[in-house]
Amino acid sequence: MLAMLKQLHGQSIEFTAFCPADSPLHQRLSSLEIPCHPVHFHDTHGQRLSREEVALQLLPVLQANSFDLLHANSLSMSRLTGALADQLPVRCSGHLRDIIKLSRAAIRDLNQNQRLFAVSHATRDFHISQNLDPDTVAVCYNGVDIERFQPRPATGALKQELGLPAESRLCLTIGQIGLRKGQDILAEAASLLAEQGDRETHFVLVGERHSQKQESIDFDRGLNDAFAQLGLKGRLHRLGYRDDIPFLMNEVDLLVHSAKQEPLGRVLLEAIASGLPVVATAVGGTSEIVDPEVSALLVPAGEAAPLAQAIQRLLHDQGLRERLAQAARERALERFTSQQASLNMEAGWLALCE
Repeated sequence: MLAMLKQLHGQSIEFTAFCPADSPLHQRLSSLEIPCHPVHFHDTHGQRLSREEVALQLLPVLQANSFDLLHANSLSMSRLTGALADQLPVRCSGHLRDIIKLSRAAIRDLNQNQRLFAVSHATRDFHISQNLDPDTVAVCYNGVDIERFQPRPATGALKQELGLPAESRLCLTIGQIGLRKGQDILAEAASLLAEQGDRETHFVLVGERHSQKQESIDFDRGLNDAFAQLGLKGRLHRLGYRDDIPFLMNEVDLLVHSAKQEPLGRVLLEAIASGLPVVATAVGGTSEIVDPEVSALLVPAGEAAPLAQAIQRLLHDQGLRERLAQAARERALERFTSQQASLNMEAGWLALCE
């Protein structure tokens, strides 16, 4: 998505957006009364359009309006705005939301933007190590709606939905199904817990697999196979896509985030705002979200034994769960509200437009 903005009356900002027509994003923006200009990134056969073909859709709109800035909301779109920067009649900025290895061509494109916003210091440092211009990259944390995500008493409705007894314990994990999210390590940790005699803990998996690569399909099937083992059968509950994440976070005992890389996990922000105890891997920007032993338990990535130990520790220590949950909520209020994120982005944009 390419978002445009123009400065009005000093500090006021008005948005217009470029996005695919009739997409969920277009529908959501329209519901917020944000003007949208449709842009096609693929032809009728599903083939990706060239940069020149995309530029031909953008330029007339940009030239016909007095916009101050064109902001790209993803790494791929930031590459596009950088590559087209010398053709565009506005300043360009972009967002870095991933920690992935980039080609020299990608770095060259990104460096043509006047400003880049990284979602964490870990994300910024990673890309600077790949020769991104450090003077161009600022950190702007994502935020979370602290009213939508907040501590609430569990109702037991999720256990009823899953057909589980009230004494069951629920570990929630949320994310796209794939190797980077480390659900295979969670499955190994669950197996270790079962070997130690745990029969009450159930694992709630929210998310879908988007990749159609065979390795991703095999990974997905492997999760089912792992939980079909003796001692784990019937204890994996795959819910697929859910739009009631605040409800789920209030109904479970803890969140387990076993990712092998994470720029700044949205689900972690939502969990700490919900006052949900967290066990997470110490990767990427996660340590910028929580403090180990203060607002979460952090473990090494890719290691099932420490993950299992941390899960067991939390499930058997109510006092620890309560302390971590309270500290986590305070952390969310202190640093990660959507209002704070909005103000920080606004300040960065306005400074660029001066």
